[in-house]
Amino acid sequence: MKKRQIGFELLVFEDTSELSQNEQKLLHMAEQARENAYAPYSRFKVGAAVLLENGEVVIGNNQENASYPSGLCAERVAVFQAGAKYPGVAFKAVAISAASQDRVLQMPAAPCGNCRQSIMEYEQKQKSPITLLMKAEKGPVYKCTSMADILPLAFNSSFLSDS
Repeated sequence: MKKRQIGFELLVFEDTSELSQNEQKLLHMAEQARENAYAPYSRFKVGAAVLLENGEVVIGNNQENASYPSGLCAERVAVFQAGAKYPGVAFKAVAISAASQDRVLQMPAAPCGNCRQSIMEYEQKQKSPITLLMKAEKGPVYKCTSMADILPLAFNSSFLSDS
């Protein structure tokens, strides 16, 4: 038996003023998108903004449904919209902003497993990393320089074919 440890580097910024102007703008767009989230059941609103290589930004927010599996997370709304509207254009970064209607969040919320897998698919397809920025209403900003960092041992197309 061999034992292997898998880890990653997480950059933690005390506030957005430590980020680049572009990163600040992207997070602000995610915050604005969050405000229009439809979250009457969880009361947990999330906004996402995807920065594309061509400079376009595509936003999304979580959309819940009384039939819970029918809803969709903010990250996948934004990522799938970006993929549909700008096919073949690489993703540079995804910003996520989360807030609870019941309490003030002090720590960023990371994407769920489905969202990690969905974003990772684009990173694998474009063969270049996608930066991830995460922020709550208060507290620090988390930054990962690649989706692969937060989804080690990711499932990918190599498992589905011999090529």
